[in-house]
Amino acid sequence: MNPLAESIDGLGLTSVWTYLGLFLTASLLMIWRLEALLDHGLEGTALGTLVMPYCSGLGNLVFVAIVVSRHGPVQEVLTNCLVNNVTNLTLILGLPALFWGLSLRSESKLKKKRGARAAKGTASAETEQKINRLSLLLTLAAVVFFSGVTWALGADGRLDATDGLVLIALFLFWQCFQVFDVLKHNVRQRKSFGPLFYLDLFIVLVAAYGIYASTDWLVDWISAQKGGFISAAHLGWLSGWLMVVPNALLAFYYAAKRRADIAYASQVGDGHICIPLCIGLCALVQPLPVPNFFETGLAILIGAAVLHAGCVLFAGGLPRWMGWPLLTAYGWFVATGLMG
Repeated sequence: MNPLAESIDGLGLTSVWTYLGLFLTASLLMIWRLEALLDHGLEGTALGTLVMPYCSGLGNLVFVAIVVSRHGPVQEVLTNCLVNNVTNLTLILGLPALFWGLSLRSESKLKKKRGARAAKGTASAETEQKINRLSLLLTLAAVVFFSGVTWALGADGRLDATDGLVLIALFLFWQCFQVFDVLKHNVRQRKSFGPLFYLDLFIVLVAAYGIYASTDWLVDWISAQKGGFISAAHLGWLSGWLMVVPNALLAFYYAAKRRADIAYASQVGDGHICIPLCIGLCALVQPLPVPNFFETGLAILIGAAVLHAGCVLFAGGLPRWMGWPLLTAYGWFVATGLMG
């Protein structure tokens, strides 16, 4: 039992609702301080593709560590990752699109200026939007690539240690690319990471520990349940849905603030933590059998990524009506996975 769980137990507050509350509180704290990073040297797309994925994907990494360390059912890791990724790209982006639309063209609200300063400000904002769209398109291309490679490696019915090394190597290469991209941006804009950046990052890490402690307890609780839908038999599905909650908070929060660039990038970037990192780490330790909906899940992932790329490229974001096809695809995925 971790120290935080011991403290909660000592206070007599141990219950599933306590840990669900802790999970949500830690997630909200993380969102609060993540937004502050925008003012401390990290632009929107970089925040969504480089920082947020590790935070929102922390629960998935913790889940891998728990299952592997306790010699649990490793096939649930792959289920967890598929549920997380498909939910992100369909349900979690589809619902905000229905409510507000996800327009990348209106993400920057320009202040009213006059004369040459107005023209210069407008041109600068348009350039920034184009760069953000290109970064998002590259991230979506990575989703297609990672999903396709995972599909090919799992064609024999399992993912072994060699497959895991390939997936981890792909992830590390991608992260190196992202880090250098952020550094180049800051050099061009003459930005640097000041003291407040690292203070906010520390608070984010404290919130991450809260997510770890709550996830650890909740996974144990679900594993102990033997009957009904909320039981060990559906550990992968339930844990995948639980770990989508921070992603949903991010998407709805930033979509409501008309920051579609962050809402979009946070969901797409989070997928790289699950596929390929989480799957690669688990396969590296123990061969990972693929579930019966493996191909269906990856096909929906690839299809959703292509659809999003088309909308970003030709419509400047996700139109409201496109939320319905995404929700339909998600319903098909859930039906195939749970009834297949």
